[in-house]
Amino acid sequence: MTISLPEMISLGAYFALMLAIGLYAYRTSTSDVSEYMLGGRKLHPAVGALSAGASDMSGWMLMGLPGAVYVGGFSAAWIVVGLLIGAYLNYRFVAPRLRVYTEMANDSITIPDFFENRFNDRSHALRLISALVIIIFFTLYTSAGIVAGGKLFEASFGLDYQLGLFLTAGVVLAYTVIGGFMAVSLTDFVQGCIMFIALVLVPVIAFFAIGGIGGAETSIVEATVPAGTDSGTQFFSLWPESMTLLGFISLMAWGLGYFGQPHIIVRFMAIRSLKDVAVARWIGMSWMFVTVLGAVLVGYVGVAYVQQNGLQADLSDPETIFILLSQTLFHPLVSGFLLAAILAAIMSTISSQLLVSSSSLTEDLYKTFLRREASQSELVLIGRVATIVVCLVAIALAFDRSSNILSLVSNAWAGFGAAFGPIILLSLFWGKMTRDGALAGMIVGAGTVLFWLYAPITIDGQSLSSVIYEIVPGFLMAGASAIIVSLFGRNVKADVAKGYADMREVMVKAAS
Repeated sequence: MTISLPEMISLGAYFALMLAIGLYAYRTSTSDVSEYMLGGRKLHPAVGALSAGASDMSGWMLMGLPGAVYVGGFSAAWIVVGLLIGAYLNYRFVAPRLRVYTEMANDSITIPDFFENRFNDRSHALRLISALVIIIFFTLYTSAGIVAGGKLFEASFGLDYQLGLFLTAGVVLAYTVIGGFMAVSLTDFVQGCIMFIALVLVPVIAFFAIGGIGGAETSIVEATVPAGTDSGTQFFSLWPESMTLLGFISLMAWGLGYFGQPHIIVRFMAIRSLKDVAVARWIGMSWMFVTVLGAVLVGYVGVAYVQQNGLQADLSDPETIFILLSQTLFHPLVSGFLLAAILAAIMSTISSQLLVSSSSLTEDLYKTFLRREASQSELVLIGRVATIVVCLVAIALAFDRSSNILSLVSNAWAGFGAAFGPIILLSLFWGKMTRDGALAGMIVGAGTVLFWLYAPITIDGQSLSSVIYEIVPGFLMAGASAIIVSLFGRNVKADVAKGYADMREVMVKAAS
């Protein structure tokens, strides 16, 4: 496929809008490191909710998830159920306490900063380890978004895949480096609105184009059942014959990842007031429910549409089914807008991840270990340089054209969920948590995920991660390690006493 002039006009307008927002943010909220990295804690709840949602879902929602449903049927949608439950629990229980506690803990502006202040860690070990986890896993995560951008430009515009990587990253870098956190949040809000419209419009129009439910079912059976047989299809089954209990647990366990995703929970820290957190919860969950449902339906109607129109040869990669529907069902001006929705999903996540990574490099490594006396303007400059460096490394990792978006995202999601999730929860809800417990849990969680991914061990010929999603053992091992070390490790009475006192104050404020 090649891009038409109307599509170029739509995409050009989108790029111009993103850059304009970046320039606006540069002029209003980049005077110091707190504004550049956390927006001065003055984020509107609607902006915070859609920013969290857009940065969460990324190109995975418009490419990875529809592709998974296209290939595997409705059973792949169990991921969505797990994510919805995890996102709600994150908003309901983590968001209000984290908003209160990070401000109490010496106005912490990064997750490593919060860990250090929460546990009075004068050794800086917690800050160092958590910053390294963020940099390593976010570089991998960012590469997944850049891969999605490369595939988009290749499949939609007929451009070289590697060129697509640089175009995607270049626009994101422009507004992120210029405008910082506020630019990322405002562009995320706009991008979230675009994604919402696209994921309602595409499946609805495609549904009517294939003849409704009857046409969809007939075409899907034709596409998924071998000719000459009278067997039914497993596409519609929520529990197909190939589904195992561990496979089901793995899909649902995606929801555990929410508690430890820095690019999402940092939005909770930035919302302007505690009361606004509840408003953000309902806005965010409503947006998420509609968009993930739309993504599942894109995969569903996509199978039928491709079968009815004989487009199998045009769909070399199932993860580009949204692109195919956009360019064949709509006028080029509209399809340009829909392609911008994919870019919006991709860019919103990349920008958030780049900013969190640069925040850790700047605030948690450079300032803490190299230049404690650095001025605010120097830190903002270092933050911008760090953003560029992380992005270049991510581009290098994304050069492999065969990279699977869902696999890259799942690995990074598991890494953060296991390393940070249990520690965040225990830090906010358990006053007996100690610094050593947090450090042990973080190291064990990240180490378990890496072991599960790369250890040369198989079970019945399957890799460990094929048997059960690595976030499950990682999360459990991290939580158990943190609790055991906190209870039976070195007893730091002053830290425990402070933890109890802070916890009571957080509970009172979060409940008010």
